[in-house]
Amino acid sequence: MAKTAFSVDFSKWPEEDEIKTHNRWHPDIPIVEWFKPGDEFRVECYDWTGGQIHNDDSANDVRDVDLTKVHYLSGPFGVEGAEPGDLMVVDLLDVGALPASAWGFTGIFARDNGGGFLTEHFPSACKACWDFHGIYTTSRHVPGVRWAGIIHPGLIGCLPSQDLLERANKREMALFETDPERVPPLLAPPFADTALMGQMPADKAKRAAEEAWRTVPPREHGGNCDIKNLSRGSRIYFPVYVEGGGLSMGDIHWSQGDGEITFCGATEMAGFLDIGVDLIKDGVRKYGITNPIFKPSPIEPHFSEYLVFEGISVDEHTGEQYYLDAHVAYRRACLNAVEYLKKFGYTGEQAYVILGTAPVEGRISGIVDIPNACCTVAIPTEIFDFDIRPNASGPTASVSPSDVAHTS
Repeated sequence: MAKTAFSVDFSKWPEEDEIKTHNRWHPDIPIVEWFKPGDEFRVECYDWTGGQIHNDDSANDVRDVDLTKVHYLSGPFGVEGAEPGDLMVVDLLDVGALPASAWGFTGIFARDNGGGFLTEHFPSACKACWDFHGIYTTSRHVPGVRWAGIIHPGLIGCLPSQDLLERANKREMALFETDPERVPPLLAPPFADTALMGQMPADKAKRAAEEAWRTVPPREHGGNCDIKNLSRGSRIYFPVYVEGGGLSMGDIHWSQGDGEITFCGATEMAGFLDIGVDLIKDGVRKYGITNPIFKPSPIEPHFSEYLVFEGISVDEHTGEQYYLDAHVAYRRACLNAVEYLKKFGYTGEQAYVILGTAPVEGRISGIVDIPNACCTVAIPTEIFDFDIRPNASGPTASVSPSDVAHTS
């Protein structure tokens, strides 16, 4: 087994740990441990909320979660010899659950606290908890489904440079200022009050937190990309921006559909990652890299049949025509799938959760046929305990009236 380079203690809040995680990106966050090219090591991670969500039947915790504190990242780790312009080669050797926290959760976030891809249709907080059975998962809140996980870190990347930090802050604030009162907000701007800056001294941390990135979006350095195929056996090539690279990770998912559409849309979990690291010197210039590139995992669930739902770039409320708008088209594909699944007895919230957590395949199928983009959502039919394919007899309500957890 690889050496454990970072441990978590579930009896404490992350802020109380001796070796602290970090929930912001900043070039000056200190490296917690150094490795040589070719080294392998294990990293333990909190769930992305740091333990704010509980394994129960109430969604009050999802409603009340403090999103200014997330994500809790383990690291950063340095690789000896890594310099700006290099590529850090990261092998995901293994990913799994920790025995002390062998369960997961999915949240539909309230519209006024983050929302989600379909927040106008599902504005209230809900929750589903998931149990792990070997490689499979089931939920008491979403009956009639079972599938094998494709476990992956939703968030992994290297520290940004000061130049990249400032450029991204400038462009993001320009967007934010176009509608600063929007609900949900256009983005998460810097917020120092709840910043956790790893091992940075307190006086320096307070100043750095004023400009540090929040961890919500992906950026050029990697970050919160939520790519389900970054699982065991994947190899990722990250641009290096600071000496040592500063690799950090967290937000582990048991399973996720393409798009993670409920926002807390995957089966979120605490867990571990076994990591191997190497370097390609001057790799950014050699290969013309702007954002990370990766080789997908060779290990994933295999399904022989999917039911595919199409969507086009026409607004579902007004009928307004958009020009090649993939966002609208993907939303329509998801809504079409939700309405279909409701015919089998699922609530809209349960169907929404299935699309966020099951290994559904999302595609931009057409982006040139003016005026409509065509996006698709493919649901593997084998995840259900019953047949969801259309037939002459019509759909039959096949699930019990149990429901996702709601707020009290």
